[in-house]
Amino acid sequence: MNMPDTEGYFGEFGGRFVPETLMPALEQLEGAFEEASDEHQFRRELDYYLREYVGRPNPLYYAERLTKLVGGPRIYLKREDLNHTGAHKINNTLGQVLLAARMGKKRIIAETGAGQHGVASATAAAMFGMECDVYMGEEDIRRQKLNCLRMKLLGAKVVPVNTGSKTLKDATNEAMRDWMASFDNTHYIIGSVVGPHPFPKMVAYFQRVIGEEAREQILKAEGRLPDLLVACVGGGSNAIGLFEPFMKDEDVRMVGVEAGGRGNADGEHAATLSLGRPGVLHGSKSFVLQDEDGQTSPVHSAAAGLDYPGVGPAHSCLKALNRSQYTSVGDAEALSAFKLCCRSEGIVPALESAHAIAYILREGPRMPENSLLVMCMSGRGDKDVYEVEELLNMQGGG
Repeated sequence: MNMPDTEGYFGEFGGRFVPETLMPALEQLEGAFEEASDEHQFRRELDYYLREYVGRPNPLYYAERLTKLVGGPRIYLKREDLNHTGAHKINNTLGQVLLAARMGKKRIIAETGAGQHGVASATAAAMFGMECDVYMGEEDIRRQKLNCLRMKLLGAKVVPVNTGSKTLKDATNEAMRDWMASFDNTHYIIGSVVGPHPFPKMVAYFQRVIGEEAREQILKAEGRLPDLLVACVGGGSNAIGLFEPFMKDEDVRMVGVEAGGRGNADGEHAATLSLGRPGVLHGSKSFVLQDEDGQTSPVHSAAAGLDYPGVGPAHSCLKALNRSQYTSVGDAEALSAFKLCCRSEGIVPALESAHAIAYILREGPRMPENSLLVMCMSGRGDKDVYEVEELLNMQGGG
């Protein structure tokens, strides 16, 4: 798939659907990004921080016990959970803070659901001496107490959002309102491949390091490309990061795993690509969960980072082109996969990543023996342990 056109469209998806007052900010950001991405010095600086600060490259780990349990493909985990701050989000926030510094911005704002993007934004802002406000729904604050404390320790202000469902969509709404009133001195770090152009293109650029490393590592380990790539999808940045360097390899299948929640009824899931339809949300056209009148539907997932009614326009395009397939995994199935990963591999995954593991447990046995599967372990599960404990207690299990 080619990058978006000059108007920010991936096929029919993308673009800029924003108030006129935001156009100067987006045009300034687009200019700064295009200039920086063509500049060797910017790339060298970003690569330095990714290597020396984040700890890249991270391993592509052969999950031997999980492979034996599944009984089909050889399973490799791309260990984004081992990054500084514990997830893939830092790849993007470092790049965007470097851009903010080039534009002379002194203040960073962000939205967060699972808290990992908020922590990564607060981390990058602290490292560059910038003020940072993070918008977070009250329900997610309840679920993600540890990450809220981490953000505060890093010097960020966590701004509670008590409108709507009090989750990621509502936090994004408030962050957008802030940016409209403050873009002269503020940069908004969108945490996924969503939002108006150039954000989907820009975030994909910063996250493609995941797939670039994985491609090189699997060729070194196995001497060939994988048969299947798997990643969880909320907004979709870890998935695009893994998928993009393999887009032209037609024999490499790609599967994105969404949040099936508690079922297919409205408000019970966040399976946007599986059950949504094209619409406009947060400044771009993509698949959206919405009612017959076009109003955004409420969503649910045990994983706060998947609790979003939209998805990136690149994923919408990949679905339309049938280049990537999308499916969903429910809360109970993800929770079971969370426990199995902990006990079989000694890895505590993020609940978001557990959705991708659950897909492998479900579909892996149908794959040929010794086929190759690469999954993005998008984050670690420290942030989720209290929520998991509560969910397990509700189930009556441990």
